[in-house]
Amino acid sequence: MPGLDPQWSRWVTVSTVPEGTTARWHLLDNGSQLADGAARGTLLAVHGNPTWSYLWRDLLAAGVDGGWRVVAVDQLGMGLSERDGRTHRLADRIRELGALTDTLGLDGPVVTVGHDWGAVISLGWALAHRAQLAGVVLTNTAVHHEDATRIPALLRLAGHPMVHGWATRTTSTFLNATLALATPALPAALRDAYRSPYRSADRRQGIADFVSDIPAGPGHPSHPALVEIAEGVRTLDVPALVMWGPRDPVFQARYLRDLLRRLPHADVHRFEGAGHLLPEDADVAGTVLAWLNARLEAPSDAIAGASDGGGVTPEGDFVPISAVLESQAERTGPAVVALAGGATHTLTWSELAARVEDLAAGLAAAGVRPAQRVSLLVTPGVDLTTCLFACLRIGAVVVLADQGLGRAGMSRAIRGADPDHLIGVERALVGARVLGWPGRRISVTDLAPARRRALGVEATVPGLIARGAALRAAGTDLGPMPAADDDAAILFTSGSTGPAKGVVYTQGRLAAMRDTLARTYGLGADSQLVAGFAPFALLGTALGAVSVTPDMDVTAPATLTATALADAVAAVGAGTVFTSPSALTNVLATAGDLDADRREALAGVELLLSAGAPIAPELLARVGGVMPNAVPHTPYGMTEVLPVTDIDLDGIRAAERDVHDGLAGAGNGTCVGPPVPGVRVRIVPLDADGAPTGAQTTEPGVTGEITVSAPHLKRTYDRLWATQTAGADHPGWHRTGDVGHLDAHGRVWVEGRVAHVIATARGILTPVEVEHRVQRVRGVRRAAVVGVGPRGTQQVVVVLETEPSLDPRALASPALATPGLARAVRRAAGVPVAAVLRVAELPTDVRHNAKIKRGALARWAGRALAGGRMPAP
Repeated sequence: MPGLDPQWSRWVTVSTVPEGTTARWHLLDNGSQLADGAARGTLLAVHGNPTWSYLWRDLLAAGVDGGWRVVAVDQLGMGLSERDGRTHRLADRIRELGALTDTLGLDGPVVTVGHDWGAVISLGWALAHRAQLAGVVLTNTAVHHEDATRIPALLRLAGHPMVHGWATRTTSTFLNATLALATPALPAALRDAYRSPYRSADRRQGIADFVSDIPAGPGHPSHPALVEIAEGVRTLDVPALVMWGPRDPVFQARYLRDLLRRLPHADVHRFEGAGHLLPEDADVAGTVLAWLNARLEAPSDAIAGASDGGGVTPEGDFVPISAVLESQAERTGPAVVALAGGATHTLTWSELAARVEDLAAGLAAAGVRPAQRVSLLVTPGVDLTTCLFACLRIGAVVVLADQGLGRAGMSRAIRGADPDHLIGVERALVGARVLGWPGRRISVTDLAPARRRALGVEATVPGLIARGAALRAAGTDLGPMPAADDDAAILFTSGSTGPAKGVVYTQGRLAAMRDTLARTYGLGADSQLVAGFAPFALLGTALGAVSVTPDMDVTAPATLTATALADAVAAVGAGTVFTSPSALTNVLATAGDLDADRREALAGVELLLSAGAPIAPELLARVGGVMPNAVPHTPYGMTEVLPVTDIDLDGIRAAERDVHDGLAGAGNGTCVGPPVPGVRVRIVPLDADGAPTGAQTTEPGVTGEITVSAPHLKRTYDRLWATQTAGADHPGWHRTGDVGHLDAHGRVWVEGRVAHVIATARGILTPVEVEHRVQRVRGVRRAAVVGVGPRGTQQVVVVLETEPSLDPRALASPALATPGLARAVRRAAGVPVAAVLRVAELPTDVRHNAKIKRGALARWAGRALAGGRMPAP
């Protein structure tokens, strides 16, 4: 069978219950293959229904390499173990497993590993063998089911009297349906391996019995045993790892939620895209071994570093984000201004402070508790600012997943964060109802009673504000401000390099981000900020600055026009503008629509900040035609830590002069400037295969992965233990995934993404500098450089957008570039180029409309050059 070493297979005869009987167990055991027979411990792996020990073959192989003995059992009546004709209830299976481990002499340390109902049995064993227990590992399972909630449809159908015997025993329908849950589909050889112990009806009796033993209600014989396990889990104090496949139709999100309430100290990793057969869908084995190394082997300080992003602002210096409203409460001027549809909505500082306090009191009275998660699906402006600061004031954790992720990405993010409450506009509440997003529903606006019932709305923001105002008038106190180490927010990455990741910030780290922006740009209570990118409207308020949201779709930055920007600036006489490169591009493209008054308003802008994606110096230089007195800056950073560096247009030009003068360590990429105050940057050098390895360095000119340490660095990724650990092998530092170098002046140069480094036969190549050269070719609007073929012999391919005004085929279907254009591109590139392709539009992320998806583009180019069809990438 694929992946199964015959040496692992063994049979053990065990004295069992009832007394005087024996049972012949089959199990897989890698102990004989461990060096010198010595093991760091034993992993006791228990399968569920209708699988068998074959499920754990990758874990057995990984255990050999990692020095862990893995014992994967076939439960009685299952797999290759004995069929004794008896019905095995949950409590029976726990006792039987204990008899087996007694026979094997498993003294410890033992880490239980379980899947499906095998995980419940493994927990029962763990509770009965605490002396040997060193840890527990769980994959998709459930230890508790609300009596008032129906069990999942697949189990309900399989257990129906009219279906049960036929689906589980007479035919292999239940087995086949379970195997069909794998993502991607299992190859035929693996499906056959799983079916091999269950070829006949009598061999499938154990499958039928397992389904019958699901405790669907309090009257079931196994219900007391399940309740005992569910309550006992709360007492487990050993390290725990919960791995989850979110696409599981059987063990749904509510079961993960329940597990984490019972095991609050557990490490969690959600494998996006994976489902019920998690060990088949994802690298469960590799994650388990990494976790064992971190939690059971490494010293405590290394463990902390693996799960923690870095140091936090000292408690004595900590001023919570929400405290700004207390300090500004006496101000009568505008705090938040939102322009929409020709109307202007304004809230003064005193109004905002009172509104936030009232809503905070109302939310607390409605059951929103500190550390609970609140998803905010609210349009940027007055309402979002009110809801955000009210949640932060009472210590709730705000979840911000915007429409820029796309509907699927946004839904995946909200489900992954699993909020306790959801505050949304009506359109978001409709989406929550249709898509089944978790959380008690709170509407931003009042709704008709029938509409409230239809959307499952339990409260409204206006109602909670009124309730909170009454409570405050009666003397209700909101209590102390949150502490620096309390979690405050989960922000989602753009999803441009894979599924968007939730990034957890504490109150202290959010405050440190605010303070870094204030120190770097001189922003504060005297500032007026126009934010064409929603998060910075909120940070503007945190700084005590007046924040203005232009009349635009803030989830689509390219919708910002020059007139909308000018109107926002004029609304408060703003001196600072923060926007994205795509928004800035559209502002410049629509500048011809400006009248004299709007041009005068834009002339008052003194500081322009553009971040979110790389920006060409030529574009920054054109800003002077619209905002002649603005100093353009391009902060570099990411959702995990922002800002990291900063540079203005004069700084960029100075860096370009250094390149021209041949100064050591300069050039090759985009200069994003020196680190901002409080931030440290180091480089992990690339090896010959383009992988970042070795020790961090600050040596100029060394190309590698950029790593960052800062007070405003995230705490961790949310429920992505493996991702966090992989990026935190240098405790207190964040591996950005960007590749670049430092120059002799300490400036950072970004050369692309580590994942996009091209490994050619001539050496490694980073894409950004080549793209810059190609984009200087007449007629080229944008370019992406990707590698096609096996690493080490990859070929360089350039994919272009051309200017429609110069190329009549610019918007046509993808094709090879014309011979003349291809020659010009090859001359400009400065490296051997295998092919030049032209597309109407390069694929970019949804949020920023600017980050090119080079990975997807490389796969597309590979298919196209192999002779496949060339639909748009």
